[in-house]
Amino acid sequence: MIQIGENIYDLSDPMVLGVILGGAILLLVLILLIMTVRRAGKSTEAVQFVASQVGRLSQDVHSLGQGQQQLAGNISIVSEAQANAQVHVVQTMEARLAEVQAQMAERLAENAMKSARALTEMQERMKDTLTGSSEKTTKSLTELQERLATIDKAQTNIEKLSGDVLSLQDILSNKQTRGAFGEIQLQDIVSKALPSESYTWQATLSNGSRPDCLIHLPNPPGPIVVDAKFPLEAYEALMAAETKPERERALTTFGQAIRTHIKKISESYLIEGETADGALMFLPSEAVYAELHSRLPHVVREGFTARVWIVSPTTCMATLNTMRAILKDARMREQTGAIRKELALLGGDVDRLVTRVGNLDRHFGQAAKDIEDIKISAEKAGKRAHRLDQFDFEELAPEDSAKVVPIMPPKV
Repeated sequence: MIQIGENIYDLSDPMVLGVILGGAILLLVLILLIMTVRRAGKSTEAVQFVASQVGRLSQDVHSLGQGQQQLAGNISIVSEAQANAQVHVVQTMEARLAEVQAQMAERLAENAMKSARALTEMQERMKDTLTGSSEKTTKSLTELQERLATIDKAQTNIEKLSGDVLSLQDILSNKQTRGAFGEIQLQDIVSKALPSESYTWQATLSNGSRPDCLIHLPNPPGPIVVDAKFPLEAYEALMAAETKPERERALTTFGQAIRTHIKKISESYLIEGETADGALMFLPSEAVYAELHSRLPHVVREGFTARVWIVSPTTCMATLNTMRAILKDARMREQTGAIRKELALLGGDVDRLVTRVGNLDRHFGQAAKDIEDIKISAEKAGKRAHRLDQFDFEELAPEDSAKVVPIMPPKV
């Protein structure tokens, strides 16, 4: 922008650029003329030529001044038109801006109302959600309290069970109490499987030995002995062994303990003519029984040879159920005579019942015949009574006139 007096000219305007370009050309020509005059020096012709050129240049400058004045007038007109257009644009922009502001205010108000409604709905949903969450939390806390109570109860039971386990460990650590534990377990199994009169506890045999249980089976096989043995020390030593030599020594000790029990039962409780030719050795632990059969099967076979069968709680129950079937069969055989006698008496009763039913049938037949005769006589009597009731009103048939007795003698 260039300001000349009160006028302001824009350098981007083509007219201003033309004026500036003309002035630059004029200046360049003047410089060239001055350079020519200097070179010409003393040449008169050159001076005259320069003088004529200067005159022409003066005329051109004068013309340029006039053009500049005309250009200044045009620029003034253009400036006024531009100012007017700018005022119009400003007014239009202000009107448009006011319209946009009104639209923006309307949209802001609408968005504010929508936001308020959405906020209200969100608050209601949050309220419902918080209410539901509160109820769920209360329910969860109640269930948690119940579960904690259950856990406390289970913890109490666990503590009690731990005490029982410690008590059981104390019991199993002593040989006498361990034997009593095995006997109690054997008593529980036998009492559940067999009737009370079919076994005896601590029965004294003829050689003075007293097995834990004597089951009174019929001959054969005869009374069979069940004795509880619990080689816990040898088994625990086997379980605690870590190296291979320790395991081999513990396994040998375990097998030797089982052999000792087998030998004692075979020598003390197998009495010919008094007990059966075999006995049961009861191991109160399934783990000991499984370890014996998996690691020492030859010891089990030695027990078979010595007629001592090793049983666990599970196999003992199965064996006792088999004995129960044997006892039931023996009792059935003992009662066979009485059953046959009762069947004979029952046959006589049936024969008498058949005879009496026949007699009763005959009586019923005679009674039916008598009832039929009585029915016929009653029908005849009814007919005769009807005829007598209608005697004065009916006409006699010709064949019946001879049978009628006349009241008055006939006229001759």
